[in-house]
Order: sequence, then structure tokens, then C-alpha cells
Amino acid sequence: MKFVDEVKIRVEAGCGGKGCLSFRREKYIPRGGPDGGDGGDGGDVVLVANPDLNTLVDFRFKRLYRAEHGRRGEGSNCTGRAGELLRIQVPVGTVVTEHDTREIMGELLEADQELIVARGGRHGLGNTRFKSSTNRAPRKTTPGKPGEQHDLDLELKLLADVGLLGLPNAGKSTFVRAVSAARPKVAAYPFTTLYPNLGVVSLGPDRSFVVADIPGLIEGAADGAGLGIRFLKHLSRTRLLLHLVD
Repeated sequence: MKFVDEVKIRVEAGCGGKGCLSFRREKYIPRGGPDGGDGGDGGDVVLVANPDLNTLVDFRFKRLYRAEHGRRGEGSNCTGRAGELLRIQVPVGTVVTEHDTREIMGELLEADQELIVARGGRHGLGNTRFKSSTNRAPRKTTPGKPGEQHDLDLELKLLADVGLLGLPNAGKSTFVRAVSAARPKVAAYPFTTLYPNLGVVSLGPDRSFVVADIPGLIEGAADGAGLGIRFLKHLSRTRLLLHLVD
């Protein structure tokens, strides 16, 4: 699977449902009064951290995500159904930034952690809400509020205990193959590793740690030489940096 660590998506929460204009009409009750129910709230858009994912590649094929709108209210004081919230699975370690304001909305650092990135609109009010001692038959209702909409930048920073750093062909991938079950590509030419790899090192039934192998760095990488420093961000959360010299 291709490794993708930066994507842009658009999320749109559901709009609130419109309030209902209705009056109670039953036999022997010709003027039963208003009974229009409220609409339902719009659905939220929620990001959920999934420990089984390690790339954002799925977002390359779908960029727009919409939650469900709330349903309109009904007579007999029936409230409209709330819009179903939309859960979007992302890898653990995802940073969420609002594209236009550059505000960091949050980071998903633990499995099953959730982050609401767009809130659904509030429901509209039915005419029952506007009944008063001076207005026995109100015809007023309100529409639902629109849901929030955002363009988001998702950036993945891998979570690992140990980060491997070194020149191309220093033996980083060979080391990962030796200490874990991961099988990164190993060859005699530079830049064999083009994307980060993760390996789990087992120390026993209940003890293990994760090693991250990133592409090699060369002199001038800060200016874009080789693969540049794009993948250095994946070492920012490691507890330990291991520099392989040879």
C-alpha cells in the first residue's frame, strides 16, 4: 500500500431540520391548538483514531465527507429524527489543521480517540413553541441552522518508541529486519527506503516497542537534496533517536 502522510479533505456537518407548522385536528376538537414538532439536529463529523491504519492513502480517492441532515418536525408534537453522525477512520498520530485559518483543531494520539471536526446545525422550532396566552394559534416556525463546514489538512506523524536516523545504506532497514518481523526492502543502492517503515520488537509476552525506519538523509537534505527532510517529522514523537553510522 502506498504511504501517504499529507492530504486535504472537506467535511460538512448536517443541517438542522425545519420546525413543523401543524394544528391538532380531531373529531369534537375543532380548535385543538398547535402541535408542530421541532426538527432534528444535524449530524456531526467525527474523526476516529484507528490503530490498524498507518497511511492516509484512502483520502486520495475521496475528499468530500458529509454527515446526514436532521429531519423536519411532524405533527402531534413529533420531533424530527436527528441526522446520523459521520465517523471517519484515520491513523493514530494524525494532526488536524483547519486549512484556511491554519488553526490546529487537534491531534489523535490514542487508539479509538475521537475528535469532532464539524458540528451539526441546531434544529428548527415547531409552531407549538410559539404558543402563548395572547397567541393561541401561532403560525411561526424556524428553519434549522446550517452545519459547520471546513477544509482540513490531515498530517500523519507516526508514533514510535525508537527512531532510526542515518545516511543512505547505513543499515537502518537491515537493523529493523533483524530485530522485528517487519520486512522493509534492502538493497546495495542508496535510497532503497523511500517511505517510513515500522517494526515491532517483542521482548516477551507483554513487552514490546516500535521502531521507525525513515529514508536516509544526506548532506544538503535541509535544502532539498536527496529526499529532503520531509520524513523527519515522523521522528518528532519518538522517545529515543538511534543514529546508525555504519
